Amino acid sequence: MRRMVLNAALGRSARVRRDPSETLALWRKCIREAVAAADIEPDLRDWEFIEDLGFLLQCFAAVPELTPLGWTLQLRGAVQRLENRLRVKWIHAQNPLVGAAPVERPVFIVGLPRSAAGLAQRILAAAPGHRAPHLWEMQRTGIAREDAGRGRTAVERQVAAMRRLAPGYDAVRPLWADRPEESSAVLWRTYSPLASAPLPEFREWVAHEDVTDDYEYLRLVLQVLQYGAPPQRWILRFSGDVAHLDVVRQVFPDAVFVWMHRDPVAAVPSFCSAVERLTALHCKEVDPLVIGRTWLPALAESIERGRKLRRSLPEDAVADVNYHRFTGYPHEFAPRLFERLGAPWTVSDRNGLNAILDEHRTGHEYSMERYGFDKREVEAAFGDYRELVAALRG
Repeated sequence: MRRMVLNAALGRSARVRRDPSETLALWRKCIREAVAAADIEPDLRDWEFIEDLGFLLQCFAAVPELTPLGWTLQLRGAVQRLENRLRVKWIHAQNPLVGAAPVERPVFIVGLPRSAAGLAQRILAAAPGHRAPHLWEMQRTGIAREDAGRGRTAVERQVAAMRRLAPGYDAVRPLWADRPEESSAVLWRTYSPLASAPLPEFREWVAHEDVTDDYEYLRLVLQVLQYGAPPQRWILRFSGDVAHLDVVRQVFPDAVFVWMHRDPVAAVPSFCSAVERLTALHCKEVDPLVIGRTWLPALAESIERGRKLRRSLPEDAVADVNYHRFTGYPHEFAPRLFERLGAPWTVSDRNGLNAILDEHRTGHEYSMERYGFDKREVEAAFGDYRELVAALRG
């Protein structure tokens, strides 16, 4: 009911998306306002970023079933991303010392989605000397200390609204403003928008884009967040990073990857189920078959690309973690992961593990057939990857 009332209220203001020229005009208006408030002139890369966001908005505007709420969420998200980027660039321009400090030995948690990457991030980030970016920090990076409380509260309100509007999605993929979150909140040339609506043109575009600037911008964000604080090791996660191991190492030469492995027969339909819930927030009608046709090949291609890129990495650059072992026996395998990363496993880590496990939500009902594929099709899409996962499980 809340969603219906909100869509009705937003309907008039969201009609602009029906006209491509008006969509661009609205986005240009948002750009002018954001640039004027930022007190910094965008450079060439910033304008490319702005054009990318504009293209994404046009792709959303072209979705026939997109709701006024879905359009509003995407437009506001694009504006917030632009405001944040300009703020980050302004901070670096004002204080060159921010960018002088390196981001040392960051950990990137990668693999298939729904493979306990969030759990691994929380466990690793809770250790002394480690840190993970929170959602509000990535959406309000570098806000002045006196305004930080308001920035955090603003994100908390957005998350709370999301929880009310999409309780089904929150039950599967909870968001918290003040907890470690995916770095897709900073990256933009990713498949993440496809989880909100079918965007075939965007999918084709993003598959051929150079993502180097995404990770260079991520480094700028991390440098702002770490400035003036004791040195800490960043613990980052985004499943899509697995397809860009080479670019990550180019931007972060001493980066280490924690590759979470889960049988795709379970991981893919689980992720499709989460996508279905998020799409329902953006679109009037949701076709599970379209979700399956979109994400099965996309995820398979991502893993295959990651496996190829891995061959050129040093052996000690990747730590393999089996989902079932890590979630089934965390007290045994969490310490092993710490050792693999060269981090001490302390008494506080051991004592804090149970609290994290108690809060960790696991499992929900889903089926492959709902998304139009079966076990044989998943096996064919992923080749011998399932055998590797099984071998790691032992």
